[in-house]
Amino acid sequence: MASRLLHRLRHALASDGPGEAAAAAAAAVAPEAEPFPESSELEDDDAEGLSSRLSGTLSFTSAEDDDEDSGEDDDGGGGEASPDSPSPGDAALGEDAERSPPPDGQRGGQLLARQLQDFWKKSRNTLVPQRLLFEVTSANVVKDPPSKYVLYTLAVMGPGQSDRQPAQIARRYSDFERLYRNLQRQFRGPMAAISFPRKRLRRNFTAETIARRSRAFEQFLGHLQAVPELRHAPDLQDFFVLPELRRAQSLTCTGLYREALALWANAWQLQTQLDTPFGLDRPLLTLAGLAVCHQELEDPAEARTFCEKALQLLGDKTPHPFLAPFLEAHIRLSWRLGLDKRQSEAQLQALQEAGLTPTPPPSLKELLIKEVLD
Repeated sequence: MASRLLHRLRHALASDGPGEAAAAAAAAVAPEAEPFPESSELEDDDAEGLSSRLSGTLSFTSAEDDDEDSGEDDDGGGGEASPDSPSPGDAALGEDAERSPPPDGQRGGQLLARQLQDFWKKSRNTLVPQRLLFEVTSANVVKDPPSKYVLYTLAVMGPGQSDRQPAQIARRYSDFERLYRNLQRQFRGPMAAISFPRKRLRRNFTAETIARRSRAFEQFLGHLQAVPELRHAPDLQDFFVLPELRRAQSLTCTGLYREALALWANAWQLQTQLDTPFGLDRPLLTLAGLAVCHQELEDPAEARTFCEKALQLLGDKTPHPFLAPFLEAHIRLSWRLGLDKRQSEAQLQALQEAGLTPTPPPSLKELLIKEVLD
């Protein structure tokens, strides 16, 4: 396309009269009803230059990848390359190019950049400042015969959190891909601007592939968090919290309270940082896990603190199945510590007299074991 425009301009300048030259030149650069330029219409150098200028665009393939389809060894089956859709980039992109004519070889890249700039202007009002930062702190190859996969550990950091240990999640490629596919089905519009690294059949475990995917996953989660409609999606919340809650519940049920405590604390920090409408069930389950583990590890003061947080969350709402167990635990822990328990006793008695809870109520540990996480 760039060569055709250049040819027309040269032909116009070779005309006899200046008027004809101007008219021909105008016709040469006049917009035609051409489709959106494909990457095949751009020179390789132009495409590389464009990628370097679009810091927000995710690009994960190189020339050596073009003949490789995909997947982690344990994911099975080949995969398709997801089209690399543009993400919001630098707001100044394309404006400098309009002020001065680009070199001949960069015309195709400039045209593509302008169309991406138009996309950014249309979508900028739908974005919110990124409140969380994601960083892959480690990536380990896990051999679990017959499977073999890479486990990526990401630190999740909120604003002003430099003095605190960040929450962490550990996920594999198939977890990220499942999230991407689910969101694609539910949010076609917002997801059109978000790309994802394609699967591969070979070289999944090289340092280069792991490094590139690590960077890709950081950007992928950052872009999801920047779009309110996606940030509040239940599938994204499940991606962050559900695996941690399941592991913590399993460890608690088997009596490994110290190991479970670390997972409950991490899950609570994730829910606090995400600041999204989870409802009460998961926060209350997490607080119950923290209270039970601290109590079993002979730390009644901390256990009581988490009971109080749960009671504050419940407030004066319609009685929740966890309300009576938290009241009962709070009464018992307060008695053990010699602290006031009269308000909790009165509230629990009122529930029992109204027939809203059995006497005695189930313990937090009983509810924790029976709760089904889905």
